[in-house]
Amino acid sequence: MTVLIDFWWVALLVLSIVFYKFVLRVFFGMVIVPEDKIGLVTKKFVLFGAEKSLPDGRIIATKGEAGFQAKTLAPGLYWAMWPWQFEVNMASFTIIPEGNIGLVLSKDGAEIPTGRILAQKVNSDNFQDATMFLNNGGQKGRQSAFITTGSYRINTHLFEVNMSPQIVISENMVGIVTAMDGEPIPIGQIAGKFVENHNNFQDFDQFLKQGGNRGLQPQVMLAGSYYINTWAVQIEQTPMTDVPIGYVGVVISYIGEDGQDVTGDTFKHGNIVSKGQRGVWMEPFGPGKYALNKYTTKLEPVPTTNLVLNWADARSESHNLDKNLSTITVRSKDGFPFNLDVSQIIHVPANEAPKVIARFGSMTNLVSQVLEPTIGNYFRNSAQDSDVISFLSTRKERQESAKNHIKTVLDEYNVNAVDTLIGDIVPPESLMKTLTDRKLAEEEQKTYQTQKMAQEQRQGMEKETAIADMQKEIVKASQSVEIAQRTADATVKKAEGDATSLKLNVNAEAEATKMRANAEAEATKARAGAQAEATKLTASAEAERISKTGLAEAEKIKAIGKSTAEAYQLQVSAMGGDNFTKYKITEEIGKGKIKVMPDVLISGNSGSDGGISGLLGMKLMEMMDAKSEKEEDKK
Repeated sequence: MTVLIDFWWVALLVLSIVFYKFVLRVFFGMVIVPEDKIGLVTKKFVLFGAEKSLPDGRIIATKGEAGFQAKTLAPGLYWAMWPWQFEVNMASFTIIPEGNIGLVLSKDGAEIPTGRILAQKVNSDNFQDATMFLNNGGQKGRQSAFITTGSYRINTHLFEVNMSPQIVISENMVGIVTAMDGEPIPIGQIAGKFVENHNNFQDFDQFLKQGGNRGLQPQVMLAGSYYINTWAVQIEQTPMTDVPIGYVGVVISYIGEDGQDVTGDTFKHGNIVSKGQRGVWMEPFGPGKYALNKYTTKLEPVPTTNLVLNWADARSESHNLDKNLSTITVRSKDGFPFNLDVSQIIHVPANEAPKVIARFGSMTNLVSQVLEPTIGNYFRNSAQDSDVISFLSTRKERQESAKNHIKTVLDEYNVNAVDTLIGDIVPPESLMKTLTDRKLAEEEQKTYQTQKMAQEQRQGMEKETAIADMQKEIVKASQSVEIAQRTADATVKKAEGDATSLKLNVNAEAEATKMRANAEAEATKARAGAQAEATKLTASAEAERISKTGLAEAEKIKAIGKSTAEAYQLQVSAMGGDNFTKYKITEEIGKGKIKVMPDVLISGNSGSDGGISGLLGMKLMEMMDAKSEKEEDKK
């Protein structure tokens, strides 16, 4: 018996150890909430001291009513949570990972005002205090507030948390915002008013407090990461607006107040306003990138460089403004249709670009509404005043006239006409054949005329050649006369030289004799005065005689030489150089009694004298040589 009693205590101890939690839970109402959990309490009934049931429409008890309790159990030890009255369910913490936010849906609370879709923010310790949330007037439904990265003790009986990633706007992109809640957009506007101090729509409650409008927003969001409640705000990403170099961007705003036209009384073709007002802005944007809302503003690019527009079927510029332009077909006065290509160069000043857009809406409209009809009609009218041939021949003048006319027209539209160029002109094929045949005939006529002139020049050249050949003989004869003349002159010069030489020799000899006489006189002066005087007189007389004799001989030689030269010169002039030479040869043969003809004549063929001429020439040469040797011996 004692053994059984001892065993009973041991068994009770073992059972107490095993079922201590059960015992504590049942008898003491103990609840242990782990560190990573929260306790969600459900009250099964109310004994006394509190409302036994919740008001209609409520599911969360804040005052001890039966049902889901607003207050949760944080990690720790709790007593008096009797299992027959309270049910405690363990729930994990709500964890919001990095790069996400938690969008909160409340299952209980006040009703959201009519016309709103989001519950306003109330102080509730980031939705961790459900009692505070409900007591502060928290509203059921989607909440405008959200929770960011972290761990939260959320009563999931009241709140449902949905994960939503951060909104990331990429580089060179712009975020266009549409608000899902707020005041209605004012009548006449397509977007809400501009609201500040809401931190790029991350504080949507502040946006609502500032009177923000639902729908399209004028503000845009730039590149970056944002905590955005996607129940409250929708964001569409679009590329930034680029104004390339060589362009300006004229801004057309669809929102804002109606502004006063700033162009004055001179411009009556559109409403140009200041920046921020509705209409065409007076100040265009220069080259660069701009964060514009494509739904509230439109940027119309306007080229500010020289712009070439081609009226040609086979050519179009990269800007494509002339893609719908084609070769102009005109009809001449004489009824021939023909085609011509035209290029027009225009320039839109940057400060005039808003006026062009206000008037036409776009550069494409400027081309189709002004340039195309103006240039086409001008050339059609111009062609009707002229025939095709005249039009072709006066192309330069017509181009200049077109330039001036089009410049005058475009000045009225705030566009500068830089130049007008007429390109290829294609006349009718039948007319071109006629012109080609006429031109070929003209060219053939020119060819014949050229050939005729060439023949005449060739005849003249042959005539001049013949005259040049005769000139050789004339020059040769003239040279012969010149040679004879120079020979005679040389003979005269030689005679004069000989006379002068002889005179100098005589004078020198006389001087030498005089000196010798003086020397002898000086030597013999001491011996005899009389003899010296006599000798002196004798020497003087002899010197005088020699001097006169020498002078007379020199004058004689000079006179003979001069007369001979003059005679030769006269004979050459009278007889001719060749004849005079032959005459002198014959004379010399006669003086020397030279036998010209041999005693025996040797003859060759009857029709030739070649042998005789050769022998005669040889004989004459021998005689001349013999005579020359004799004259040398005499000297």
